[in-house]
Amino acid sequence: MNIDQFNTEASRYAVRVDETFWILTTLSAVIVILLVTLIVVFMVRYRRGSPAPRGELPNILKHEIEIGWTVATFFLFMFFFWWAGVEILNADSPPAHALEIHVVAKQWMFRFQQPSGAREIDELHVPVNTPIRLSLTSEDVIHDLFIPALRIKKDILPDRYTYLWFTADKTGVFHMSCNQFCGTNHSLMGGQMDIVSKQDYGRWTSAQPEGDDLAHQGEKLFHTVGCSGCHDSPSSTIHAPDLHNIFGRLVQLTDGRVVKADEAYLRDKILLPNKDIPAGYAPDMPSFRGVLNEGQIVSLIAYLKSLTTSPNVEGARP
Repeated sequence: MNIDQFNTEASRYAVRVDETFWILTTLSAVIVILLVTLIVVFMVRYRRGSPAPRGELPNILKHEIEIGWTVATFFLFMFFFWWAGVEILNADSPPAHALEIHVVAKQWMFRFQQPSGAREIDELHVPVNTPIRLSLTSEDVIHDLFIPALRIKKDILPDRYTYLWFTADKTGVFHMSCNQFCGTNHSLMGGQMDIVSKQDYGRWTSAQPEGDDLAHQGEKLFHTVGCSGCHDSPSSTIHAPDLHNIFGRLVQLTDGRVVKADEAYLRDKILLPNKDIPAGYAPDMPSFRGVLNEGQIVSLIAYLKSLTTSPNVEGARP
């Protein structure tokens, strides 16, 4: 990997991270220099045998100085802690309508799936000046996606989703790697991100092999594996929820809790159907663990998300 990747700032967030780093480093250096200087001055001035006065301090200075510098440094560092924390928390809040790309990690590769359905292995094409939301999961062990030029990284966990977003403002080819030890070939797990203009991204997408987008792939799978037999068929003997407008709704559970039907909830209902059972429904759904791979689960969830065509009603259940 080219070490220059750590000096390149390919997003506004990367600039803010570097600014935060250098401000905190400078502040720490100033405090260290100040303390070392004071220690050395006092060691010399008040060394044994020196003529420096050693009388009692005025009463007003006995505690006020210590309390003053302690309180001042406390609030100073709390301010910088808050400032840096806000920058980090903002990285977890993608804007609405960001371009969503699904990432599946496995030993020892990254598989990216574009909204158009195009797939890439260890290479990712994204348009510049466009919010990108990465939805990440792992097929085996814990991995981590690290893109130095964007100053972002995120653990990729098996059996759950994690999320990462960014807006790149510089075109070019940038390195990415796994930053979590994941096995014997961990050092070889990496790839490149191609940040291109919006026009080039459109041309690249159009040049990919013809195929359905994720939602259409999920719709075919929905019928192929028999989901439609229970959820769409009026003649079904199984009382199953209507999945239209399911994504993003609040679901009342049999134990009285209310959960949001996000990607993680939908994934659990596919693999762990007896977990978080909706109120009014029997636990009749079979598990598809071992039947569907991560890519198929991603496409199924994309299809369910595409069924959301009207505003969600708070408190509604499927």
